[in-house]
Amino acid sequence: MPMKLIIVSNRLPLTVTQKNDKYKITPSAGGLTTGLHSLETKMEKHWVGWPGIHFENDIAQIRIESQFRKHQFHPVYLTPDLVENYYEGYSNSIIWPSSHYFFSYVQHKDEYWEAYKEVNQLFCEKTLEIFEPGDIIWVQDYQLMLLPGLLRKVIPNACIGYFHHIPFPSYELFRCLPERSEILKGLLGADLIAFHTHSYMRHFISAIYRILKLDCVFDEIYVENRVINVDAFPMGINYQQFHDAIQEVSIKRKADKFRENFGAGKLILSVDRLDYTKGILTRLQSFDKLLADCPQYREKVSLAMIVSPSRDSVERYDHLKEEIDKAVGSINGQYSTLGWRPVYYFYRSFKFEELAALYNIADIGLVTSYRDGMNLVAKEYVASKQGKQGVLILSEMAGAAIELHDAIIVNPNNINELKEAFVEALEMPESLQAKNLEKMQAVIAKQNVGKWAKDFVQELFLSLIHI
Repeated sequence: MPMKLIIVSNRLPLTVTQKNDKYKITPSAGGLTTGLHSLETKMEKHWVGWPGIHFENDIAQIRIESQFRKHQFHPVYLTPDLVENYYEGYSNSIIWPSSHYFFSYVQHKDEYWEAYKEVNQLFCEKTLEIFEPGDIIWVQDYQLMLLPGLLRKVIPNACIGYFHHIPFPSYELFRCLPERSEILKGLLGADLIAFHTHSYMRHFISAIYRILKLDCVFDEIYVENRVINVDAFPMGINYQQFHDAIQEVSIKRKADKFRENFGAGKLILSVDRLDYTKGILTRLQSFDKLLADCPQYREKVSLAMIVSPSRDSVERYDHLKEEIDKAVGSINGQYSTLGWRPVYYFYRSFKFEELAALYNIADIGLVTSYRDGMNLVAKEYVASKQGKQGVLILSEMAGAAIELHDAIIVNPNNINELKEAFVEALEMPESLQAKNLEKMQAVIAKQNVGKWAKDFVQELFLSLIHI
């Protein structure tokens, strides 16, 4: 029986729908799923994660098990209380704000940490159910930072990798977590610990040295009789999928329809989840300043802003949405004319076909994150441009800025700098736009999501040889 690649993540890559007493599973196609599907390997790929649904009784759970097995999905079932305290609590009310430099947003509760430990243990038990000697375990992201250590205690000779998809904060922030030592020890259960950029990697190494008093020599950490490798692998996208999308007749029609609806002026496009880390309000303030300070751009440029709903039942996110609604209303109320709307605001998720069409017609792609692990939207926008026109304005705080040097790089906290970036983008000659796009596309095409997955797994194999 061939050895398996066991991917462990907070969520299974699927959508579960229920009609009457019947359940249907539809695999979803996120960036991670795409990368792992494109990974060329003889290993069987299995996935451990929460299915995103709570079953009220065992009968319903049994009915759907066969469908999970068909896709080689191995569900970890969580109660609503565990989801609340582990996911909404410790993961997103403590680790998330700490990692994105919003430490004042951290909310400590003892039950959060207890739930985080309990869920990591449940994930460990489910992984052990399917693990066999020779299998590779690849743990994904901040919700499961204790898992590598839990697995190592039971299967000391296993090959375990861990990838951190969000920023790793500086030591001065990370040290504030009461559970800092336990989290680091959990991560050190892996043979390979990886991040999107070298700066996140350096923050992690600094925390290891200053909190656990362990030395790191040439990106290797020595723990007892083990060597743990630390490295950076910038995650990519399915480049060809986005680059070739506009050739589809249905997507081309959507693009033409969007262009007609938005009018003849230039279009700035931003795509985000509802989150305080994305700099959405600052983006609106800078666009407002552009229209106030540079009246020549009125009726000649619009901002199309897509914000996907996220945790809007949480007070802080609900308040953020209210502030965004007010800001959009204020700008449109002050500057709109009969034939022109300054801001088009969509509070919903868009399908791939819609996004691909919008990316293609947008004259400017805008990313203003205060802090971002990578930000794949920036790469999707650049990849989607087949013509010679298109400018990317990109926050220097996003991991993607390390690779996309030919974007207009901005400090997302500086409203004046953002306004000037709008002017630069609007006035950029087509020849320079084409030159910059060509260079950025070359980077994205090479460092695609398939290469990201392949590079990580190859280094994980090499860590075994090193041992």
